[in-house]
Amino acid sequence: MTKVKVCGLRSYENALMVAEAGADLIGLNFYPDSPRFIDAESAGDLVKRLRARLGDHCPVLVGIFVNESAARVREAVASVGLDYAQLSGDERPETLAELSGIAFKGIRPKTAEAALGDADRYANAIRTDGRMPSLLLDAFNPSLYGGTGETTALDVALALREVAPRLMLAGGLNPENVAERVRAIRPWGLDVASGVEAGIPGLKDEDKVRAFITEVRNAG
Repeated sequence: MTKVKVCGLRSYENALMVAEAGADLIGLNFYPDSPRFIDAESAGDLVKRLRARLGDHCPVLVGIFVNESAARVREAVASVGLDYAQLSGDERPETLAELSGIAFKGIRPKTAEAALGDADRYANAIRTDGRMPSLLLDAFNPSLYGGTGETTALDVALALREVAPRLMLAGGLNPENVAERVRAIRPWGLDVASGVEAGIPGLKDEDKVRAFITEVRNAG
């Protein structure tokens, strides 16, 4: 079953709605320049309440980091109570390797050739934990670290799917286009943020979230 990650939550109530709608993973953004930024104290409270409410049924909780040190990421994962970290900046393979078992890499290559180069570059640091992606592919943007709403190029996604055993696809996904993307690419998982929002960064619309998950499930 294709995994669904809803990213950029900022409140407990919104995160609970997303979890109850059927999301497999929830992303909390710790990049200060993101409009979906959440500070560690607020995130810790959100995580604590969500786990207390849902127990074993709580989605996998992922923190999104950009160009932070391995020590800082590890500290935040532990203090907030996250399951994993997503490294979405310009981190080196060595940083990913230092976070063995708790982190995966987000990339935004411009071309299929660049995507394959990234996959090879990070290959030795990719772990086999089946609950997290081996790589996350976002749309290319020369200056922004995800959350742009831009669509990932099909040829890039198809090339990377052949070498990434658990490819998570991000970039421009919404309830109207996600089924077609699932059928065309067959990724391990999908990551959505702005495509299910209610016009305010970080505030997810329940109807859109449920429609998105329904489309993914029906597409296989």
